[in-house]
Amino acid sequence: MTSIYSFSARTLGGDEVSLEQYQGKVLLIVNTASECGFTPQYAGLQKLYDDLAARGLTVLGFPCNQFGKQEPGDAAQIGSFCEKNYGVTFPMFDKIDVNGANAHPLFRYLTEEAPGLLGLEGIKWNFTKFLIARDGTVVKRYAPLTKPEAIVEDIKKLL
Repeated sequence: MTSIYSFSARTLGGDEVSLEQYQGKVLLIVNTASECGFTPQYAGLQKLYDDLAARGLTVLGFPCNQFGKQEPGDAAQIGSFCEKNYGVTFPMFDKIDVNGANAHPLFRYLTEEAPGLLGLEGIKWNFTKFLIARDGTVVKRYAPLTKPEAIVEDIKKLL
């Protein structure tokens, strides 16, 4: 059976990382972009990570350029932007596709496990969020409009 821990992804630094290393953690997986109207959500994601990492939360950011070409940078530019503008210290991964034939297998899995409105599987825009329980179960999907601070209580229930 496939689980969240069956996948791996390349970090912004170029290292291939198995998601298995996050077993036992509550995860918030987000497709991100640096030039989006929702980009300020990086601050809220970092605050969640700062406030709840000690209790077992890890935020995982996956840059994507599929929506309005709002993530044009390479790995170094993305990393620098996130750190300089939002103080991001949570794990960030290399730019991926989240929809279509070249979609990263992790996001294919996430959208199958937690379809969007009307059962539609695809990601609609940047900053779609997936909450994952400590056992790797996909608990809930949040729309891009949902600010990170609105998810705090759902996260705390899993911690």
